Amino acid sequence: MAKHGTYPRKFPEFCLVPRWYCPTERQSISLLPDFFASRLPGTLDEVEQAVNIAQGCGSQEAAAEMLRPDIDLPGALRWLRRRMGYVRQILTILTGLLATGCAPELHAFRKKYATTRVLVGLREIAEAQLASLPPIVGFGPRPGGRYCRRSAANNRWGLAMAG
Repeated sequence: MAKHGTYPRKFPEFCLVPRWYCPTERQSISLLPDFFASRLPGTLDEVEQAVNIAQGCGSQEAAAEMLRPDIDLPGALRWLRRRMGYVRQILTILTGLLATGCAPELHAFRKKYATTRVLVGLREIAEAQLASLPPIVGFGPRPGGRYCRRSAANNRWGLAMAG
């Protein structure tokens, strides 16, 4: 491992995140603080708060307008739905992995683990699985294959070889 500089996280406050490079795997690794969401701007607490507000509102449209009055409704809905989808996905996965016995919902996890900061707490609870868990809690790849993954059957970037 070799130091590979830093990159700035501008939101919510300016923060430099240190990076290292692994020549064997040919990829960089960041030391992201526990409170930041991975692969999404902002903190885990802000994501959790947005989902809580959305669940308490009569509609997603009302929640989106309340949370993001600075942008048009379609953009605010995409912003909100992305966060809700990430939270739903991570809670569903961890419900099965941890055999929690509770519903994959924030209030159920809040009650089960007696915490007010569910997403931050899940980083500690699921520490052994973080590398394979999807964002925003885990550090695995984005769902939907937005970026290529390496594959042993293909070349090192996961792209099909032209025959």
